[in-house]
Amino acid sequence: MHEVVIISGKGGAGKTSITGAFANLADNAILCDLDVDAPDLHLLLSPEHKRIEEFYSGNEAIINQEQCTKCGLCEAMCRFSAITQTDEGFAVDPMRCEGCNVCVSFCPPQAISFPSKHCGTWYESETRFGTMVHAQLFPGEENSGRLVTLLKQHARKRAEEEGHELVLSDGAPGIGCPVISSLAGTNLAVVVTEPTLSGLHDLKRVAKLCTGFKTKVAVLINKHDLNLAQAKAIEEYCQEKGYPVICRFPHDNAVTEAMVQGKAINETGDSTASQLLEAAWSNMLNLLHDSK
Repeated sequence: MHEVVIISGKGGAGKTSITGAFANLADNAILCDLDVDAPDLHLLLSPEHKRIEEFYSGNEAIINQEQCTKCGLCEAMCRFSAITQTDEGFAVDPMRCEGCNVCVSFCPPQAISFPSKHCGTWYESETRFGTMVHAQLFPGEENSGRLVTLLKQHARKRAEEEGHELVLSDGAPGIGCPVISSLAGTNLAVVVTEPTLSGLHDLKRVAKLCTGFKTKVAVLINKHDLNLAQAKAIEEYCQEKGYPVICRFPHDNAVTEAMVQGKAINETGDSTASQLLEAAWSNMLNLLHDSK
């Protein structure tokens, strides 16, 4: 079984559109959306939830007003200013609480509980392209790396149970914790970039991260015809580093039209864009087979 993740150095580079198109071309894959902070793949695939699970991570302090003696020690010791005195007594601001446990440990009457924190929801769903594992963190919640790891583990389990050969994932943008979790154990990362100075800069950063995980890198240049000089600079960098460029995708209004319709790019009819994506998919599979 192989694992491929589509990533980009920043948001808005087109990785979700590419993932949706690849999902349409894959005939034996489990789909996974690892961009748990801002998932978008469901907008293209319209998943029907078959399993819904709450995600808990970290802890949150809660003061029991009946046991609290209002000594104020918790407010004094909280370095995050998460505890304040109100008309009803001392209370914890959940947006400020970092779950450090100091107030819980030092509360004289032990009036502060420390339950696990409900941070979001994860799903197993059916789509027209097959099974999809995905999630959504609540706004402002952290621990997305842990949730990404959970999704990957579940996707692998489903792939093994159902005999799928590939886990195809839409990764998170950037080089932060969710991307790091996305890359662990992944065979190939397809990095979607754009022909700009920042696109090249972001490509270098995320490719370096992939190298650290010994994950093979392939590059797809999106909207390459908007700046041919910068596209050439990206190709020269890829040639220098040995990163295969699997597709030079042009700016195409068909991409926007497909998004508006809630479809993958290659679901809207035979077009140059569809042919390019089929070639990119074939190139990607060849890289996977070569990595055996």
